[in-house]
Amino acid sequence: MPTDSPRAVVPLTPTGQPAPTQSFYEAVGGEDTFERLVTAFYAQVADDPVMRPMYPEEDLRPAARRLKMFLEQYWGGPHTYSEERGHPRLRMRHAPFVIGERERDAWLKCMRTAMDEVALPAEYDKVMWEYMERAADFMRNA
Repeated sequence: MPTDSPRAVVPLTPTGQPAPTQSFYEAVGGEDTFERLVTAFYAQVADDPVMRPMYPEEDLRPAARRLKMFLEQYWGGPHTYSEERGHPRLRMRHAPFVIGERERDAWLKCMRTAMDEVALPAEYDKVMWEYMERAADFMRNA
């Protein structure tokens, strides 16, 4: 999986000069948007018979915090995830769980519902959804 992230959109001014950059994170609303996305996602996970067993913690808040930090960092926001946890190493961190097509599809279903609830503008939704699909496929280990 590529480690590059779309950290900044660099539009040009009418004179052809680079315009001030804005990260994807900022463009979609920053921390508030990612908080809403992760909250909506874990509301789905809590009731999903395929997903819930993959979260051994009684309380989903620690997992939600980790996902929020990861997504914020990936999309150009604060680097709290790396500061607290080091390199994401997503495959390694998910290796203890069997992730096949069924699990991938359940994760994507929960995430799609969450993204629909957040309702990003279409161009941002498309970019984020394509990443979510690639990430979900990348995590498969069975």
